[in-house]
Amino acid sequence: MKGNVITACAAAALLLTSHAFALKTDKDQPANVDANYSKSVQSKTGAVNDPDVYDLDGNVIITRGSIKMTAAHGTVWRIPSSATGPNAGQMSRVLLTGKQAHMQQVHDGDCALMTANADKIDYNPLTNIAELTGGVVVVQGGRGEFHGEHMFYNTDTGDMESGNKAEPSGRVHMVMEAKTQTPATSPNNCGFPTGAAKPAAAAKPADKPSEAPPKPAAKPDNDKKDTGKPAADKSKGGAR
Repeated sequence: MKGNVITACAAAALLLTSHAFALKTDKDQPANVDANYSKSVQSKTGAVNDPDVYDLDGNVIITRGSIKMTAAHGTVWRIPSSATGPNAGQMSRVLLTGKQAHMQQVHDGDCALMTANADKIDYNPLTNIAELTGGVVVVQGGRGEFHGEHMFYNTDTGDMESGNKAEPSGRVHMVMEAKTQTPATSPNNCGFPTGAAKPAAAAKPADKPSEAPPKPAAKPDNDKKDTGKPAADKSKGGAR
């Protein structure tokens, strides 16, 4: 039902499952961080609960695979590389602020784009949960859009939860798009690194028919060898 608008009272929390799975290779990519200013405070103990902290200011841009985050200000927490456990060296939290912070990511398979804008985005890359606050607008390409003041968004599954059962004054607004056709699956990881389809193997040239080796020239029969001399006349007797 394209164009249909569904408005839900925030008295009940909203959970929308749209199967908009994120590009699974994003978590395997390195994070690139750019900003006008950066200040870092390194872990004192190297433990999981004592992360490295990076304060960023001015035109903050963070990219990781298909994920792109932009904001006026940002703070990144990173588990020290010396820490024990599988998450050593990984970002554990990204806090973006400014009017407005922006986050986007490509969906796995159909390569549709998810965009999220809010005054504050608090994102945990380890759990894939982003908490968005203030003027939240989330658009899932080909699926619909959401407007509200507060939302939890799972960047891996596309699940969203919003509203507050104790405060019915807020409202949640959604626009649900009609499904027109089944989107095609991307053959090349939506153009992002890792997982790109291998090029098809080049066709082998058809085997040429084997050529029989040339036959050697026939050797003359020694018994019938022609010397060019007249044959001896055996009818004549011996010497006189």
